Amino acid sequence: MTVAEIRENLLVGLDTLRSRKLRSGLTVLGIVIGVTSVISVAAIIDGLNGYIRGRIQSMGSRSIFITRIPAGFLGARLPEKIRTRKYLQYGDAAYLKEAVPALAYATTFTNRINFGEAVDQIRYGGAHVERIFVRGVEPDYASALQLFAVAQGRFVSQYDLDHARAVAVIGAAIADALFPHVDPLGKSVRLNGRPYEIIGVFERDPGLFGGFGVDQFVCIPLSNFHKNYPEIREVFILASVRDDADLSTARGQLVDAMRRRRRLSYHAENDFEVSDASFFTNLWDQLTGAMVLLTGIISSIGLLVGGIGVMNIMLISVTERTQEIGVRKAIGARKSDIRVQFLLEAVTLSGVGGVVGILAGSGVALLVRLLAPSIPAAVSLFWVAAGVVMSVSVGLFFGYYPANRAANLDPIVCLRYE
Repeated sequence: MTVAEIRENLLVGLDTLRSRKLRSGLTVLGIVIGVTSVISVAAIIDGLNGYIRGRIQSMGSRSIFITRIPAGFLGARLPEKIRTRKYLQYGDAAYLKEAVPALAYATTFTNRINFGEAVDQIRYGGAHVERIFVRGVEPDYASALQLFAVAQGRFVSQYDLDHARAVAVIGAAIADALFPHVDPLGKSVRLNGRPYEIIGVFERDPGLFGGFGVDQFVCIPLSNFHKNYPEIREVFILASVRDDADLSTARGQLVDAMRRRRRLSYHAENDFEVSDASFFTNLWDQLTGAMVLLTGIISSIGLLVGGIGVMNIMLISVTERTQEIGVRKAIGARKSDIRVQFLLEAVTLSGVGGVVGILAGSGVALLVRLLAPSIPAAVSLFWVAAGVVMSVSVGLFFGYYPANRAANLDPIVCLRYE
């Protein structure tokens, strides 16, 4: 078939769409829904993947967290063997720094997160901020976790730690609320009723999807935290591996050192958890994997319904144009010419649905980006091409039977058809 014949068949297909707008629109609706769901969800997931990877990178791709309980535990109640584990100790980080030469930093921190009846709050004059994160840290914490970079002033120093000084570094959102028109450095605030001097303000970080981030943190010296909140025994360790060291090797050495530190026997299981950037990446992949699976099911149903619609409309078209097929065959059209003609019409029909679906999916992604800037939906050329391929494939697959049926019609019977 020549290029001119292909062009002519495409024009015939488009003319069929124009002459039966309602029927054609209803026919491709399933394809539109299927392609729209694929494009929009893929755009959202692609944008989120880039955003999450950026967040993990800002946390430190070479950072390792050691905790007593599993990171991201979502169970209603911890198993007894985890609840009865020994707490991590304040001196564990210093031990690890000495025992594992591959570590650039090893630091201890702990949290006070109270969203119950007595919420944590910080006050300055008549202004106050509630529902904050209070974290006790050591001087190396900001170096080990780049997310907590200081924009104004300084971070907690060794002198602050040694003397349990009542100093604090606050998030940018807290600073904006308490000190909208004055410099916060050197000001005295009351953190849960106790006086603290502001020595620094963190760089702005609203958090993941607009949730809690560094903006809502108040960091104080770990020694001061322990003095004021002795009831909090949960301790966490953050270690950062040197750039010239192998991450997996350093992780193994760190685990061995912790086992020695906690005097575990050779056959005993670890009574602590070790997590790194790959843990958070895998966790996110699991969450998005479920979304991709659900989207695949929805889009497959939509494409199946659309494909059946295309097959149905093409069978009707073959019946309506039986005499036309007979005339074409009588003047020399081959079976392959008839087959290609109807296949191209089916592809045109499904292709239009695919284009509409791509545009609709892109519109959904743009709308999501405008309404929720924290969800950076982005349509990639890969998924646009995938949408085109899916729609064309549906047209070819479901259009072959009607096209083949048209090609095998007897020209004499076609010419007699009323």
